[in-house]
Amino acid sequence: MQRPILILGGYGNFGKRITRALVKDGFPVLVTGRNQSKARALVSELGPLAAEAVFDANKNLPEELRKHQPKVLINTCGPFQSADYNIANTCIGHGVHYIDLADGRDFVAGIRALDDAARSANVSVVSGVSTVPGLSSAVLDYYKCEFTEYDELIFGISPGQQAERGLATTQGILTFVGKPLRPFAGHPKAYGWQEIHRQHYPDLGSRWMANCDIPDLDLLPERYNIRSIKFSAGLELSAIHLGLWGLSWLIRLGLPINLPRFAPQLLALADWFNRFGSAAGGMHMIMRGNDCNNDHIERRWFIIAKNGHGPHIPTIPAIILAKRWASNKLSAAGAYPCIGLVSLENYLEELEAYAITIITNKI
Repeated sequence: MQRPILILGGYGNFGKRITRALVKDGFPVLVTGRNQSKARALVSELGPLAAEAVFDANKNLPEELRKHQPKVLINTCGPFQSADYNIANTCIGHGVHYIDLADGRDFVAGIRALDDAARSANVSVVSGVSTVPGLSSAVLDYYKCEFTEYDELIFGISPGQQAERGLATTQGILTFVGKPLRPFAGHPKAYGWQEIHRQHYPDLGSRWMANCDIPDLDLLPERYNIRSIKFSAGLELSAIHLGLWGLSWLIRLGLPINLPRFAPQLLALADWFNRFGSAAGGMHMIMRGNDCNNDHIERRWFIIAKNGHGPHIPTIPAIILAKRWASNKLSAAGAYPCIGLVSLENYLEELEAYAITIITNKI
C-alpha cells in the first residue's frame, strides 16, 4: 500500500491547491490542521484518496507520524519568519521526507543546519519550496547558457487584488515592513516596503513595487555569483500599496507598532477592496550580464497569471518534489534550500492547465 503524503495546513490557501493536484495525479493525501470542518469539507470533495487528521503539529506530530506513516510531509503552515525547525527535526527522527513553502530569509538558508541529521537518517529536507527560490532559480538555470556571468538581477511579484491571500503570507510581509533589511549584494542599506517604483508587466500595465525580504537575497548571489540583486513585491491597487508604504515610514521612524499583530484586520480591509481590482498578477525577472562575446545583454522574463490562477504558481515545486519522492525518485539525502531542484520546463508543464503565460524578450 502506498504511503500517504501528509500536508500540514492541507485545506489552507496553498495547501488545498497542493492537495487537489496530488489527488488528481493519483497520490494518497492526508489533509491535516486544527480545523476539522475545513479538513472534512475538502476531503469529502476529493474522494477515497484523501483522508483527514486534526491535530496540533507543534504538540502531536510525533504520534501522528507513527500512526499514519507518511512518506513525505509538506509544511504550509507559516509564517516562517519566527518559526523553528521542530517540525523538520521531528520528520528526520521518524524517517519522513520534509518539504516546506517557507519564505523567511533566515529560515530557508538556515535549514542547512539540519544537513548532518538528515543525511544520517537518509531523508531529504528541503525549505523554500515555492516561487522563490524554486522558480527564480529555475529561470536563472534556464538562461545561464546565454550568460558568462550575471551582473544584476531585478525581480519581483505583483499578485492580482482578487487572487486569494492567506493570513500567514500577510503576517510574513508585515514582519519586515519599515525595518532595515540585512545587507545583500549591491545594497548595503535597504528598508522593507520602501524604495517604491513602477514596474511594467505585459498585459497588466504598470504597478507599484517595494522592497521585500526573501531567501533569494542571500541564496542566489551565493550560487550564481550575482553582483547586484533586488527583489520587490507589489499590490495591484495603488491605495493599498501606498497605504502600506505609509505605514512603513511610521515603523522606520521608530513608532512602536506591531504590524503582524494587526494582520487579520489588515487582510480583511484589503479583501474589502477586491471589487476594485482584478484576478490577474505577474512575476518579472530582469537578468543582466555579459555573453560569450563579452557583450552586455539583458533578458526579461515574465509570467502572467489570469483568472485568479496566480496562487497555483507557488505550489508547483512542492507538488513536483512530493510526487517524485512518493514515487521513490528521491533527491539527495540532506537538508538544503530549494535551488536548482525543479527545471523550468517541468515547472511550466505543471502549469499548463491554468491561465498562465510566459513572455520573454532580449535586449
